[in-house]
Amino acid sequence: MIEVLILSLIQGITEFLPISSSSHLILVSDLINFEEQSLSIDVSLHIGSFIAVCTYFYKDLVNFTKKRILLIKILYASLPILFIGYLLTEINLIEKLRNIKTIGWTTFLFGILLYVSDKFKLNQSIKKDFTFKSAIIIGLSQVFSLIPGVSRSGVTITAARFLKFNRIDSAKISFLLSIPTLGAVSIYGFKNLIISQNYDFTMINFVSIILSFFFSLITIKYFLKFIKRFSLKIFVIYRMILGLIILVFAYL
Repeated sequence: MIEVLILSLIQGITEFLPISSSSHLILVSDLINFEEQSLSIDVSLHIGSFIAVCTYFYKDLVNFTKKRILLIKILYASLPILFIGYLLTEINLIEKLRNIKTIGWTTFLFGILLYVSDKFKLNQSIKKDFTFKSAIIIGLSQVFSLIPGVSRSGVTITAARFLKFNRIDSAKISFLLSIPTLGAVSIYGFKNLIISQNYDFTMINFVSIILSFFFSLITIKYFLKFIKRFSLKIFVIYRMILGLIILVFAYL
């Protein structure tokens, strides 16, 4: 149960911060040699995050019925990662990228990109400036998050910042884009559970969902409050230090 608590905490915090959830889950699981690594637990963690982001942005989701054009843009922007993610999973290429050197380099290099994108005060907003062109550019950038260490949140915020969106709306775009992605991951995971005939969806899975939901909801709330007052510099510093530490160990 302690392992599930730790995995839920990592998933809930890192899924929505620009520091990469996949790399942290891989690193911590390998470091501590978790026994509770399983497909059903992984699915449960993503379901928790999915429910959390839907809960926090439920008003926006309700408004999608009135502002269908925004819904279409979000779905439009999500198509690249859904298609390419499915393709890479089917040919088993993603597993080949899950190594310590890849995580080290992507953590460091995409941290630099986040720093560059966050240097300027920009004022584009979702309401006025989130066009189909900006949606597809941010959506294409999201594909890089399939590589461990890149961070889906980080790369979408970076892309939005380069497109001159302010920090708050960059984060909101990132959160809204996470809904189709997390939904697809949850559905795909359930499909694999059914194929593998793993019906052992026990109490520990429900605990994983609840904990992941709780930590994810808190992270979304306070991350939005944080970027109203501060820059993303602290995440840049964290990524660069972590990336360097990983690279040192990887090449020793």
